[in-house]
Amino acid sequence: MAADTFAHPVQPRTATADNRPLVMHIVYRFDTGGLENGIVNLINHMPTGAYRHAVLALTEVTDFRHRIRHEGVPTLALNKPPGQGLWQYPKLFRLFRQLRPAVVHTRNLAALEAVVPAWAAGVPVRIHSEHGREGRDLDAGVTRYDRVRKIYRPFVSHYIALSKDLESYLSRVVAVPAGRLSQFYNGVDAEKFKPAPGRAPGIAGCPFSPERHWIVGTVGRIQPVKDQATLARAFVRAIGLAPDLKDRLRLMIVGEGPLRTEVMDILHSGGVASLSWLPGERHDIADILRNMHCFALPSRSEGVSNVILEAMASGLPVLATAVGGNPELVDSGRTGELVPHSDPEAMAQALVRLARDPGYSAALGRAARAEVEQRFSMQAMVGAYQGLYDQLLTRGAGH
Repeated sequence: MAADTFAHPVQPRTATADNRPLVMHIVYRFDTGGLENGIVNLINHMPTGAYRHAVLALTEVTDFRHRIRHEGVPTLALNKPPGQGLWQYPKLFRLFRQLRPAVVHTRNLAALEAVVPAWAAGVPVRIHSEHGREGRDLDAGVTRYDRVRKIYRPFVSHYIALSKDLESYLSRVVAVPAGRLSQFYNGVDAEKFKPAPGRAPGIAGCPFSPERHWIVGTVGRIQPVKDQATLARAFVRAIGLAPDLKDRLRLMIVGEGPLRTEVMDILHSGGVASLSWLPGERHDIADILRNMHCFALPSRSEGVSNVILEAMASGLPVLATAVGGNPELVDSGRTGELVPHSDPEAMAQALVRLARDPGYSAALGRAARAEVEQRFSMQAMVGAYQGLYDQLLTRGAGH
């Protein structure tokens, strides 16, 4: 839908309207993903008396919006075509003038351009979060997108990095001053994501049983930056390295995306399609994690992964690539194992080690759960964001 014809319009504040400050969360696309899930968690867990919220997608909003539990949170779509959106600035300017948000909070490079019309419309606080290097940003090398970030830097009141790695990047390369930069970790709902109290209940439609099989799985959009193809190749190689595991070792790849066909082709050509389950997008992720024995994340790049935290909260050892914020979450040898990215052989060898020693794997999973309880609570994350919103509004940042 176009910006001028939103299905869920937000009314500007008046003397008799709700006077809670409005936070507009701006993303490129509001669909299944870790970044978007972090926004949903923030909205669902922030005290309702603190702020109003709205979500604006520069392109489209999907049924993912139904994960927002609170009523009165509009999800708006601009339907912007690919490419730089200078010609969308007037629409965004009018929207910000109409809705009068106190905070515009953009996420990742693809949404950063919205800070310019927000500045022009007089939005007092303009926050930009970096969740991880993605897609074209990852492949284009350092110079082009570094320059883009520097161009937009004067229009941003404050930056949030979701990992120490991203904090260092914003400080060193984009030259964001220390006083305008915070580092917050994601939080995880440790009540929703937790180990099964006894026998795992099984998953509707899944051909595998956690009682009979040792299941490794991943969850996420099947796309190049997540690199599920490497996990598929590693699974094929693991069966080759340890044929004795063929009766027990099983693979789940949950999600949809442009590389789904390639991943399936790898599994078919490797002769392990019958040992794999690719159910597409699912909404019962907590139950799916409870039926795994190990979680794998083969990404080429990451910020701080929500799904790693959900897996750790579920009591799973995590086998991840040593990129971005992953080493800040996974303590190799204590809560999981880290391997180089794009290295199916290293991932296969780690899979074999974990599958052949269930006691070791279970101990890693218990330590992962304890780590979440100590460091990555939802309350800490929400408190950090709410505190920053309060602080910046109090001092009138951006004027």
